[in-house]
Amino acid sequence: MPATSPPPEPPADLLLVAAHAVLPEGDRPAVVVVRGGRIDAVLHPDDPRPPAVATVELAPDEVLLPGLVDSHVHANDPGRTSWEGLRSLTTAAALGGITTVVDMPLNCLPPTVDAAGVDAKLDACPDPAVDVATWGGAVPDRLDDLPGLLDAGVLGLKAFMVDSGTEEFAGLTDDAGLERAMRAVAQADLPLLVHAEDAGVCADAPRAHPTAYAGLLAARPVAAETVAIARLIALARRTGAHVHVVHVTSEEGVRLLRDAQQDGVAISGETCPHYLALDAAELPDGDPRVKCFPPIRGRRHQDALWAGLADGTLCAVVSDHSPAPWALKDTGDLATAWGGIASLQIGLPVVWTAARRRGVPLTEVVRWMAAGPAAIAGLDGRGPLPRKGAIVAGADADLVAFAPDATLVVRGAELAHRHPETPYEGRELHGVVRATWLRGRDVSPAAPHGAWLLRPPTKDDHPVRHRTITATTDDEAAGDRVAARNRAADDRAMTGPEAVGDRVAAGHGADAGRSSRGPEHHDDPLSDAAAARAALGGGR
Repeated sequence: MPATSPPPEPPADLLLVAAHAVLPEGDRPAVVVVRGGRIDAVLHPDDPRPPAVATVELAPDEVLLPGLVDSHVHANDPGRTSWEGLRSLTTAAALGGITTVVDMPLNCLPPTVDAAGVDAKLDACPDPAVDVATWGGAVPDRLDDLPGLLDAGVLGLKAFMVDSGTEEFAGLTDDAGLERAMRAVAQADLPLLVHAEDAGVCADAPRAHPTAYAGLLAARPVAAETVAIARLIALARRTGAHVHVVHVTSEEGVRLLRDAQQDGVAISGETCPHYLALDAAELPDGDPRVKCFPPIRGRRHQDALWAGLADGTLCAVVSDHSPAPWALKDTGDLATAWGGIASLQIGLPVVWTAARRRGVPLTEVVRWMAAGPAAIAGLDGRGPLPRKGAIVAGADADLVAFAPDATLVVRGAELAHRHPETPYEGRELHGVVRATWLRGRDVSPAAPHGAWLLRPPTKDDHPVRHRTITATTDDEAAGDRVAARNRAADDRAMTGPEAVGDRVAAGHGADAGRSSRGPEHHDDPLSDAAAARAALGGGR
């Protein structure tokens, strides 16, 4: 009986062809093959290509990036959606090239300090525009709940060493409490994220001046950060826990982290766009849009942050997007104005504009804003969650078409954030996000297909949670895994290659399943925000 040949492999869902793609090994031409929501292969343009339902060719001025990961956002959802909300936040993220966010456990009501808080957050927005995960909160009166919280799907814990600003999320200011939190995350092999400002130093500092920006610097001096980091280093050394210092701002803080890392302590750090792009010497007095804690410091510290990123002392650049209604910020007194910088949608162009001036290549910026945050959150492929932040085979097909030489002028009223106030108002920035794909599908606020990413429980006898997302290395189960992440229980699930082909044909003018995108596509993504807000029900 003659041998029969195996049936031909079905066509790929999508091919993305780019003259420039930021891959882990650097910038090179690439053809990215997408099947079932994942990157199936990364080919050279000269390699044989599989048949595909649709092909998208990036314009000559565009670079294909991995979807960015922002592991430090404040959605304030549920309970304070007048401040932001997951729907508007994830829409702004998508317009900014961010395909995964990890929400902080505070400013929402209830705070995410137990399993019920996790459920409340998931129920608040079951259909985000991009993928969402959450950190849990370590607060003094709920330390006994940490094992259950860690088993509820959070990616790690967050603590404050100073007053958080909200009464329901108290600071973990003593070493005994911090050590308990560290031992809990060490047992689960997860990180403890810490707002590192020492409460004692802050208490001894003068009250911020009502209008002078220098008063903010005096109220939260560098010593508050360095004393706190030194305490964390000692505790991390004693417990063996991975401690991650959020929003590092000072030269001295970078130096402490560098020395501890070289000594083998498991401690890492991040910084934020505003610390890299804004200089205290140039900030206006009396402007609550520039208030945040720790405060934006001077050029010496800014230079040290860039150096810390370059040598790996700092591993990530994340937004710390923390908006609030203008009435809470515009109090006429910087001491009482709510602090926080809103920049989620424009974080990439803010950092890229500053990086260009310093001669820093785009590949480095992408490493700090995609792979670095993904590693902090356990989304780097080394654990049970899907891989994010890299254009590699097996990773989720989260991708961005970015025009690094195009420019935009920031107009806060055109951003998808719930509130328009931004310290970047009127600034011209380099870098325009022209398209965003989440698991190989265009992101559309009118038809969101984001998913919640929950870490599987550490105990085998823990009841299965209905939104728990688990990764698998079994190729035969990959379709089921992707379908689960795409809300297989409802109509938002991926419907197959035909739907992908229809989408690309409609969205990019494909001819017989093939399209070529030009610079005219999404010329000004900020202008898309009005339509996005309308789709979300009004925005502000």
